[in-house]
Amino acid sequence: MDVFWRAPPVSRTLTAATLIESLLFWGRLITGKYIFFVPSKIFFQLPPQVWRLATCFFLTGRDLEFVFDLYNLWRYSSALESQSGRFSKPGDFFIYILFVSTVILLTAGFYMGYGSFLPALIMALVWTFAQDKRGTRVRFFVIDIPVIYLPAAMLCITMVRGGWPSMLLECTGILGAHLYDFLTRLYPTFGGGRNFIFTPLFVQRFFWKHTPNAGYRGYGTAYHAPQPSASSAPQSRTSGTDAGETWGSWGSGRRLG
Repeated sequence: MDVFWRAPPVSRTLTAATLIESLLFWGRLITGKYIFFVPSKIFFQLPPQVWRLATCFFLTGRDLEFVFDLYNLWRYSSALESQSGRFSKPGDFFIYILFVSTVILLTAGFYMGYGSFLPALIMALVWTFAQDKRGTRVRFFVIDIPVIYLPAAMLCITMVRGGWPSMLLECTGILGAHLYDFLTRLYPTFGGGRNFIFTPLFVQRFFWKHTPNAGYRGYGTAYHAPQPSASSAPQSRTSGTDAGETWGSWGSGRRLG
């Protein structure tokens, strides 16, 4: 459990929620009528089933897809949350997830009529990961490819395995991730515009409080080492005054040359 609690907070919560919901669903302990995205159940019913806005992102595929979905979700979310300089302040990654999920709901949910969106969210994480690691290589099954081609390679696998509908669902994740990158980095940096996506102060305070031994800098996250005790602190051989007195006792010196 110590490993779990040391993990980045958003990544561990996403992975744990996905694991629990998927086990319950594929174990036939809950049915899809309680977790899929159905707009009429959320916006046109009293009381509204607002939990569907979250549960529709926590369902994996079955069999091997169950393992691969959990692995990819954990791998890319934890890498972005803990190592990416893009999310420099506490809560930045949480706001990223909210923004990307909203775009996926609007496109894949309302417009295309899909009911479950975990593949799209994973593809958004992969696309952002590839942008952050641009110029490096990554292992894709048994071959090494430039990381920038990783989303395209995964889309090809999805196309072969699930056809056009599955690939279009994942493309909505790329759309959300690219839109976030454009609004927070490309447009403010190169277009001179304003960044309208920011992390509220109360969100920063919450994540600062619930991320132990972590400090946030402008270029990433730093974890503080335990402070040494007073008895173990190294003692200086000479203080500044002693050093000056020792230097002065050596004489006036001689010029060379």
